[in-house]
Amino acid sequence: MKQRIIDHPVLGKIEERKLITFRFNNKQYRGFEQESIAAALLANGVRTLRHHEENGTPRGIYCNIGHCYECRVAVNGIQGVRACLTPLQEDMVIESGGRLPTTVRDWRSEDE
Repeated sequence: MKQRIIDHPVLGKIEERKLITFRFNNKQYRGFEQESIAAALLANGVRTLRHHEENGTPRGIYCNIGHCYECRVAVNGIQGVRACLTPLQEDMVIESGGRLPTTVRDWRSEDE
């Protein structure tokens, strides 16, 4: 949690909260209970949360308010959970899942 702002020049100092452990892609991290998964991962230096379904490019947090779905992860085996809206809980197992399978097909001809 080296990258967490704990005393913001405008917002002030953050309140003390319970520190808990969780796992992301088989690595253990620590975060504050009930903060968003996205905030906990960002505070731990994690920027890539998943990879694009079609081209495999890395995806992270974009809107951080639940509209864009870029922060989808698997939480305790449930796929497609938005990290920006989901509160962190003790011993959560979070996985990026890597490149997800898709039924999207490029219908352009190979001659183009």
